Amino acid sequence: MNKEQFIELCKNDPEEVFKLFCVMGATITTLQEQVVALNEQVDVLQAEVKELRSRLDKNSRNSNKPPSTDEFIKPQSQRKKSGKKTGGQKGHNGHTLKMSEHPDKIVIHHPEQCTGCGHELSLEPPVKREKRQVFDIPLPKTEITEHQSNTVNCPCCGLLNKGIFPEEVSQPVQYGKGVIAQIIYLNQYQLLPYNRIIEYFKDVYQLKMSEATIFNALETIFDLLEPAEQAIVAALLKAEVLHVDETGMRVESKRRWLHVASTAKATSYNWHLKRGSVATKAIGILPKFAGTMIHDFWKPYYQYSCNHSLCNIHNIRELKGLFDLTGQQWIEKMTQLLLKIKEKVDKGSLDGDEKTLFAEQYAAIISEGFKANPPPEPTKKRGRPKKGRALNMLVRLSEHRHEVLAFMEDLTIPFDNNQAERDLRMIKVKQKISGVFRSTKGADMFCRIRGYISTARKNSVSAFSAITDALHGRPFIPEV
Repeated sequence: MNKEQFIELCKNDPEEVFKLFCVMGATITTLQEQVVALNEQVDVLQAEVKELRSRLDKNSRNSNKPPSTDEFIKPQSQRKKSGKKTGGQKGHNGHTLKMSEHPDKIVIHHPEQCTGCGHELSLEPPVKREKRQVFDIPLPKTEITEHQSNTVNCPCCGLLNKGIFPEEVSQPVQYGKGVIAQIIYLNQYQLLPYNRIIEYFKDVYQLKMSEATIFNALETIFDLLEPAEQAIVAALLKAEVLHVDETGMRVESKRRWLHVASTAKATSYNWHLKRGSVATKAIGILPKFAGTMIHDFWKPYYQYSCNHSLCNIHNIRELKGLFDLTGQQWIEKMTQLLLKIKEKVDKGSLDGDEKTLFAEQYAAIISEGFKANPPPEPTKKRGRPKKGRALNMLVRLSEHRHEVLAFMEDLTIPFDNNQAERDLRMIKVKQKISGVFRSTKGADMFCRIRGYISTARKNSVSAFSAITDALHGRPFIPEV
């Protein structure tokens, strides 16, 4: 319909024109409603895309995911460059082989004859002696000791008297403690699986060994280490600062949880079906602890009335992930402030004015963050309104500021929870090498033996010496 036709229609049939306008109005209203609905749908989809993208962008640098989950990501350290050259620094003594004053073997290289005139020199005394030493390991050889028990007839009374075998020699043929110590060392400390240990003893010592032999060796030291484990727990309960963490593990092909409680001098491992408070209550260490517990804000830890401190490495990782996602400046300011306080603490104690200034800066950054991320308005929907990652992080930093800054107030409290993370790292290595624990007893044995070895090494006792001493009834017991 052109302009002239529309004018003619208005003159001749105004009622038809009115109907036409009503239809057009209804169509426009419908289209407007569709536009509003589509815009709402776009907003929802954009939010979902943003959330999914944030999940895909998570890695070990901006979240609590372990480095082993990173794919196609170049590792990036949080450490600042010191400006020093690589290698040993000026004044460093270094480590090198030193000559032994008591060599096991001496080989004399004496000239037979003069290289000038050919005169015999074999009987001539030396006028100078030069020494060189070679440190080497002789080819391993299995030493077989036969124990013989003689029976003797007493000439006086006629009673038969039989010689008594040593207590540890209980079988006609058996492995000695040296072999058992190596089995335990290779499996529990070097984390070699059963089949590679069997290959090792076959290749090096020509001993054919079964998996049952390895299991029995572990079971032997497991029973011997019960007093040492009790002493380790007692030492942890008396500690001023305790690092705690947990990680997933596989037992009998099912997901279970390994819990660690540790200090710089002692380590305790326990596994459980659960990750949270059911597990920590069953293990029994945390309910009795009265010092400061360092963790990564896992909520079940807060049910215990001891003091708490949060791992700031975790906080900084999460802040980095938020900054990558939102680009909000308060996040970068908070990261820099925490690192600045750490740098100051590492140099020595802070006076009251410095602590007050840092606390005020901390509060100012939190206020800035809340302005950029206001709490969501109440809605008619059931449940709490979704806050989002940034607001959740702000609430944590605000409500738990004393736990975040605990390292500033008490210099005995570390900045991070790296102690617990390092203690858990080997379980991941073991699972990558050996896979799952095929039995609950195997998991029990690993926890006790590995905790004992870790504690010994933290006290400058070698792993092999600690194992050998335990087999001889003298396990290393940490001071309580």
